[in-house]
Amino acid sequence: MGDADVKINLNKNTDSSELEQSAEAKAVAADSAKADAEMAKLASDLEELRQTLLRRQADFDNYRKRVEKERSEDSKRATARVIEGLIPIIDGFENALSAHREAEYENYRKGFELIYKQLLDNVARLGAERIDPVGKPFDPHLHQAVDRAETTEHADGTILQVFQPGYVFHGRVLRPAMVRVAVHPNPASKQAVN
Repeated sequence: MGDADVKINLNKNTDSSELEQSAEAKAVAADSAKADAEMAKLASDLEELRQTLLRRQADFDNYRKRVEKERSEDSKRATARVIEGLIPIIDGFENALSAHREAEYENYRKGFELIYKQLLDNVARLGAERIDPVGKPFDPHLHQAVDRAETTEHADGTILQVFQPGYVFHGRVLRPAMVRVAVHPNPASKQAVN
C-alpha cells in the first residue's frame, strides 16, 4: 500500500470517527435536554406542592381560629344562661333581706347576707356586671324606664331611682335596669290636663 492508500484510509477512519462523535454528541445533547426538561417539570411540581402546602396550612390555621372563637362564644352563651338563671335568685335574696328587719331574725339575716354576698361575688367572677345607675343619664340600651318624675332639681333624663338592678355580661345586656327617670315639667302638658 502506498502513501495515497493510507491517506484515503485515514480519511475514511476520520470521517467515521467524526460521525460517531457527532452522533454521540447529539445523543448526549438529547439526553441533556431531556434531563433538563424533567428537571424543570420536577421543579414546577415541587413549587406547586409547596404552594398547595402553604394554602392548606393557612386553611387549617383559619379553621383552628374559627373553632376556638366558636368555642369561646359557646362558653360565653352557656355562662350567660347560668347567670340569667341566677338573677331571680339574687332578686329573691334582696327581697328577703329587705323584708325582715326584726331583731329575732338577726342571726338568720347574717347568714343570708353571707350567702347573698357569695352569690354576687361568684356571678361577678363569671363576668357579669351589675347595672345600678342612680344619678346617671338614662340609656335605653341599658335601662328600662318604668316611671318618670317631673322635677327641676335634676337634669332631664337623670335616673332618680332603681326598682330592679340590671346585669350586663361581656357587653350584652342580660336584663335592663328598671328605673324612674327625671323629666322637666312641660307647661303645655299641664294645660292639656286642665
